[in-house]
Order: sequence, then C-alpha cells, then structure tokens
Amino acid sequence: MDIKHQKRLNIAEESVSEAIKKMDQAKYRQRYHFMPPVYWSNDPNGFIYFKGQYHLFYQFHPFSSEWGIMHWGHAVSEDLLHWKHLPIALAPSEPYDDHPRGGVFSGSTVEYEGEMYAFYTATTNYGDGFVQTQCIAKSSDGIEFEKYANNPIIRDVPSVGSDDFRDPKVWCHDGIWYMVLGTSKDKLGKAVLYKSSDLYNWEYVNVLAESRGELGTMWECPDVFKIGKKHAITFSPMHVRDRKAIYLVGDLNYKTGKLNYTSIGEVDWGFDAYAPQSTLDHKGRRVMVTWANNWDWMPWYKDFGPTYQEGWCGAMTLPREVSLDSSDNLLTFKPVGEIEKLRTSPKNYNDIHLSSGETKAIDAGDGISYELILDINLKQSNCTMINLRLRSNEEKQTMISLNLKTCEIIFDRNNADGWSQGVCHTVIRDAGNDKLQVRIFSDTSSLEIYTDGNENSGYKTVLSGNIYPDSTCHGTWIESIDGDLMIDRIQTYEIMSVW
Repeated sequence: MDIKHQKRLNIAEESVSEAIKKMDQAKYRQRYHFMPPVYWSNDPNGFIYFKGQYHLFYQFHPFSSEWGIMHWGHAVSEDLLHWKHLPIALAPSEPYDDHPRGGVFSGSTVEYEGEMYAFYTATTNYGDGFVQTQCIAKSSDGIEFEKYANNPIIRDVPSVGSDDFRDPKVWCHDGIWYMVLGTSKDKLGKAVLYKSSDLYNWEYVNVLAESRGELGTMWECPDVFKIGKKHAITFSPMHVRDRKAIYLVGDLNYKTGKLNYTSIGEVDWGFDAYAPQSTLDHKGRRVMVTWANNWDWMPWYKDFGPTYQEGWCGAMTLPREVSLDSSDNLLTFKPVGEIEKLRTSPKNYNDIHLSSGETKAIDAGDGISYELILDINLKQSNCTMINLRLRSNEEKQTMISLNLKTCEIIFDRNNADGWSQGVCHTVIRDAGNDKLQVRIFSDTSSLEIYTDGNENSGYKTVLSGNIYPDSTCHGTWIESIDGDLMIDRIQTYEIMSVW
C-alpha cells in the first residue's frame, strides 16, 4: 500500500480507537441497526457480497461526530445484521482527494477476477472552487486498497453536467461495464451514463434520466439495477421537500443509454432515509441499505442531534429485499428474512375489537426494541382514524395515525422527545381493500413503518424516522377514533441486540 495512504489511515484509526472508549456511556446507540463504531457516518458505499461476506462501506468522518473530511468506513457481516467493524478502507491522501471539506466521497464496488474494485468521487479544491473527479482503488482481500496510480479515471465533467458530478455506481451488462453518476445542469438533476471494457477507460454515453423540474436540482447517489424484466434507478434529489429517496422503473436501452421509465415511487416516505444503495447477493436477492438520516435538519436546523452530543451520528435502515410488482411496475420492500432470527418473546392476540374512543395497551416487550405487526380488518371496521402511540409515557409519544377516510398514513414526531420535529404522510394504497397490514420496527432511536403489502409480498410504502425518547418512554397503545375497529391479529416480538 502507498505510504502516504497508509499514514492517513493510521491517523484516522488512532482517533477512532481513542473515541470508542466513551461509547459505553451513549444511551441512544441502536440495538439492531448498523451504526459506526463512533463519530460521524452518512451514505452507504460499496455494498457488495464478496468472498462469503457482505461488505458495507460508508461515508465516515473519523475525527468528530459532525460532517468533515470524508473517508470510507468498513464493516462485514454474514447475515446482514451482525456486523464486524474493520479498519478504515479509504482515506484522503492525494492532491485530487485531500481537502478538509472534501475527501473520498461516495461510490460503489464490483468484483472482477476475484478482486474488489472500489469507485469513488474524489473532492478537492485547488483554489478555484471544488473539483469532483472519479477514481478507482483495488483490493485482493476487500480490506486493504491500493489507489490507482493514474487516478482520476474520469477527470472532465460532461457538457450536460456541472461541478456537482459524483457518486459512481458501477455494474456489468453483457460483458461491458457501466457507470452511472449524479449531476446537475440549469438546476435540473440528472443521471449520466458511462461505459468501459476494462474498468479504467470510460466513455460517456448519454443522460440516462433527468428531472424536468419536478425531481430536484441535483441527483445524489444514483443506483441502477435490473429488477424482474425492468430496470430501476434510485437516487436522492436535492430541493424536493418531502421526497428524499426516489425510484424510477422502466426499460433501459443500453445502446442509447436512456431509461424510458413508466413508473415513479418512493423508496421511503419518512423523515430519515437518504442515499439508498443496493447489491445482488449470492441468494439472488436485490438487497438495499439506506442512510437513516437526511440533510434537511443538519446543521442548519439546530445542531447535529442528540447522538452528536454522545460522540456519534448516523446509522442505516434495516437491509431491505427489493422486488418488482409486475402488475403496476412499482417496487416493494421488506426487511430481509434474517431479522426473524433476532425475534424473541413472541406475543399474539387475535380478533380484537375496539369501540369508538377505546384505547388498548399492546405488550411489546420492553417497549423500546421490538417488532409489531397489525392485521386490520377494514371490512368490519368503520372508524375514521386509528392512532398508534409508540415510545410513550404520560407526556411524550410518537404518533402513527391511519386515516381510513383519506387513505393516509401520518408519522408525527412533534411530541416524541422535546427535540425532534415534523409530520410526514403519504397515501395508503391498501386502505381500499379488505385487509391492511402495518409492520413496525422500533429501536433505541428509530422507527421504521411498513404498509401497503404484507410479510410475503413486501410493502410499497415505508416511513423511517429517528426519535430520541428517554428510557421511560416504553408504552405502546392503539386507539380507535369515530367508529369501531376490528383487528384480526396483533403480533409482537422483542428484538435482540446484535452488538
């Protein structure tokens, strides 16, 4: 390994090792979601199944719990849940990627002839503004990486793009390598496509897809993959208010480099889901991870949040299996099946009736780390609203409401903890059917809500959000408003810690 690169890695590792000693005092550390060992993390990078293990890299600032010069953190897992933190994989060390407000930005990895190739955006400033170029590093074991001597491999921004030019995702199709990158032009976000025969020499192809004004000013972290008989692109658009992780589904013409999409949807409608990245694993599953945070509130809102005060910031959503519903070409998402191995203390209740205004407590273990499944009988219910009060005590609560008249699901965290703010909502497609399933995962400082589907087919609507209640907030309640509610099943499990 290059001496300069190794020196920078060593400096970062020393900082991390010292800070870890204080993590035992952190009260908001997650129990079964991935998080960095310490300090700041954001976008998932280089997610891949390689030589018998899942590798997850991520944007990492190893010197404080706020965003700073970017490195690639690294962890491995055999089941997508129990993660082992490994040494930092990539550090800024060269003129093209070494700047206090730049560094080794987001990217992806591929396997070729038994070796792992990491692609990333190098960000620096030579004095005339920030420059973003695309670079490559190679590893035989997936742990120690050697940067290519002739980096950057893509130096120039295409005429259709701008200085915002980043986040390469690479894949192979019919023996040719392809790379998609996010960029912007005239305040319209877009994804551009490149191709290569050898991973080092890249040729611009076309604008793969772009905003016409409705999909943001810049597309970050694009990911293209085949799903069923279609192709999908996911990305996080800038400046589109509530839309933080969008997908488009259609037909990709590799000759023209255009994605002719016919469907559009949301990876996650919640407060905190950004920069999704997926991989095709050895089981044939398309598995996606997403940064369980977003930029809207940091640092311009208040500060970097309660976990920042503890010396860390950032986590990932649960890994989700992605499928395609061919009837409408919309994506479905469900937590990977491995999560069931963490279940303990199951409790099941059937045929529950709540009259108008009635509230029922739900036994969800310690009320902090659990899974909750509700099968609601819409045919036998005539209530207007169903309220779920989660992580509650006498003063604080997070409210998940199902409005059966307007067909909406509403996530209200304004009274969650004295810090969090906001209400997000979206339409429930399944609210017009006879049955509605809601599946909820609660962890120390997060909630993930799945609906519009079921445990087998997956869900078309997901809302993820961070909350920071104290340890007394462990009540779980359900309430029927303006009518009777019939629930076919309430199922709960405690979820064991993976750390």
